[in-house]
Amino acid sequence: MTQAFSEIVRPTAQIEAAGYVLEEATPEETLRWAFDEFQERVTIATGFGAEGVALIDMAVRINPNPDIFFLDTSFLFPETYELRRRLEDRYGIRIRAFQSEVTPEQQELKFGPKLWSTDPDLCCRLRKLEPLKDALRGKDAWVTAIRRDQTIERSSARVVEWDCQWQLTKINPFVRWSKQQVWEYIARNNVPYNPLHDRNYPSIGCTHCTQPVQLGEPDRAGRWQGREKHECGLHAPTQPLTFLLQKETLTSNDAA
Repeated sequence: MTQAFSEIVRPTAQIEAAGYVLEEATPEETLRWAFDEFQERVTIATGFGAEGVALIDMAVRINPNPDIFFLDTSFLFPETYELRRRLEDRYGIRIRAFQSEVTPEQQELKFGPKLWSTDPDLCCRLRKLEPLKDALRGKDAWVTAIRRDQTIERSSARVVEWDCQWQLTKINPFVRWSKQQVWEYIARNNVPYNPLHDRNYPSIGCTHCTQPVQLGEPDRAGRWQGREKHECGLHAPTQPLTFLLQKETLTSNDAA
């Protein structure tokens, strides 16, 4: 076993153990564990969706000054930017913004107009994935508001897992919750939310790639409408420790 692989497996095994222990934990219990375990080395990601605002409310009740960030693609809805202001005022917090080093104007000059329609994966990489690297730099863990029932890609997510894509611990307190549970929490605690939700936008991203959904359609049917794309790439499917061990065994055998 190589040293580099050992450095990956040790934290992965510990995190997988935590994932089993916290599988039946409440979101509040999971968040308390995250703050106790990682202290200032954990950050919370929000996209200002229903789950995101519920997560902020819950986190602030446990830790009055959590580190929270969002990815400002420069193409978010005005209602989303206004919601950020409302949340900061409501909770007395700062929600840090991370942007691409490529401005919309530079992106158009280099890749042509409306990159989101010609190559949405590249657009997401430039405006979301690259800024996320900066947001996670220096952190040992990040907290997300994803749920298993949102997409096929998220169906294998665990409450606590090792994020192979970003090489740190990923904590998903709401992963077992349903959409109904999220909205019950919002109503019960009078949490500010995006008014676009009341206009048939259950999932809200960038203006160019988000449409309202029709009655009976899946929540994310309005994202990248007409394409097979369901994710921006921030959340890769989970790769458990057993997968890493198998991968290392195959690599070792090939080297031999």
